[in-house]
Amino acid sequence: MYDYLIIGSGLFGSIFAREMTDIGKKCLVIDKRSHIGGNCFTENVDSINIHKYGPHIFHTSDEKIWTWINKFATFNNYINRPKVNYRDNLYSFPINLFTLYQIFGIKTPQEAKDFLETKRKPTTNVTNLEDWIVSQVGWEIYDIFIKGYTTKQWGKHPSELPASIIRRLPIRLTFDDNYYTDKYQGIPIGGYTQIFEKLLSGIEVRLNTNYFENKDYFKSIAKKIVYTGAPDLWFSYQFGKLEWRSLSFETQHLEIPDYQGNAIINFTEEKIPYTRVVEHKHFESLESKTTIITHEYPQSSGEPYYPINDIKNNQRFSEYKSLMDKENEVIFGGRLADYKYYDMHQVIASALKKASEEKIKINNEEL
Repeated sequence: MYDYLIIGSGLFGSIFAREMTDIGKKCLVIDKRSHIGGNCFTENVDSINIHKYGPHIFHTSDEKIWTWINKFATFNNYINRPKVNYRDNLYSFPINLFTLYQIFGIKTPQEAKDFLETKRKPTTNVTNLEDWIVSQVGWEIYDIFIKGYTTKQWGKHPSELPASIIRRLPIRLTFDDNYYTDKYQGIPIGGYTQIFEKLLSGIEVRLNTNYFENKDYFKSIAKKIVYTGAPDLWFSYQFGKLEWRSLSFETQHLEIPDYQGNAIINFTEEKIPYTRVVEHKHFESLESKTTIITHEYPQSSGEPYYPINDIKNNQRFSEYKSLMDKENEVIFGGRLADYKYYDMHQVIASALKKASEEKIKINNEEL
């Protein structure tokens, strides 16, 4: 008998398993995929670590989280500076003073401030993504950087999406092109998979194992279940399906030393079917005679990646959440279970918090 059956070997499940194992609990981790690590999984091919499910750049301002993750890998100082390709022109991104110089010839912060005041379309009632970004930078910048990319990524026109999706995008009147503002940033040297190998060291893991194909058996072998998957699936779609966006990846091994000179280039025209091209070697500044690139294609079906947190879906999730709160022997956690687009540091904090709460329960039960 296991103390915990943990469904999913991504960040939340692996961290919870490690924390419980370290206090003497017996854990079994299962995953329907053929590897550990969830979407953070990296595969080493010709000494290049491929981010198999899209780029994962670690960033946080929380020193405790940064110290914690560094126990499992050594991080480099990679800073995410993506570029945008629009009609074969390349632009600095996220939107900053150099972006405005490239498009409009603007050179100073004051010029930029004054210019954007003439372009902005203020509104007292921001109801969607398009409203918000146009109220900040106007229609031209919206058309170049946001409209096509967002429509492809989410499968909906920006006017149909919540403003919360775009509010995380920085808009700067300086030459700072660092995508994130966090104090600590980087990529683990040698890839992410090593982190999960260490987290799951000494813990039984069964891959290619789908909980829902043998639910009765798995329920019978553990005192508690930790579930990191989609809540609508757990409850057999009782209130209908939650909407997600998915991705497919087309990876190529090229016999050239460098393809695009940068880790990430976004392609923002709607007519181009992919959203970005990733060149993996640049995450770790590797020198090599060959390179590996990935074209990323958004799609409506497949593995769930991005929750569509509009009013309809959030209301539906709240119905599932009411059922989740009543499940005494099931712990829900992670990006899928919480129906939120978490960054990695947020998942780590959530998993450590949930494990800490579980330890308190265990101590109280033993008193």
